[in-house]
Amino acid sequence: QLQVVESGGGSVQPGGSLRLSCTTSGFTLDYYAIGWFRQAPGKEREGLSCISGSRYGSVTNYADAVKGRFTISADDAKNTVYLQMNNLNPEDTAIYYCAPSPIQEACGLRRSLYDYWGQGTQVTVSS
Repeated sequence: QLQVVESGGGSVQPGGSLRLSCTTSGFTLDYYAIGWFRQAPGKEREGLSCISGSRYGSVTNYADAVKGRFTISADDAKNTVYLQMNNLNPEDTAIYYCAPSPIQEACGLRRSLYDYWGQGTQVTVSS
């Protein structure tokens, strides 16, 4: 059973940073892409970043909204993918989710590419 667990959320002030973790189990991380998404109240789930499996080059992809502020990385030995988030602003407030995809080439940010979602972790940015 493919499973992911998100952690690392919390409350920060504008301009602050957080590092989210996506801990995986039930599959070999180096063969799967992992995507990070977020969903704010009343809005659709939005793709933020993804990283392809290390077997396929660990290619990364970012949405324009987070490019230059967020960095995705993977540690296959720990079965974990990280999302480093810097220069956070109130518009980043949302529940953040990760999910795996069996896609073998460069990953995309369409929600339909991903399945086996975790419960999410709340990120709140306010002063």
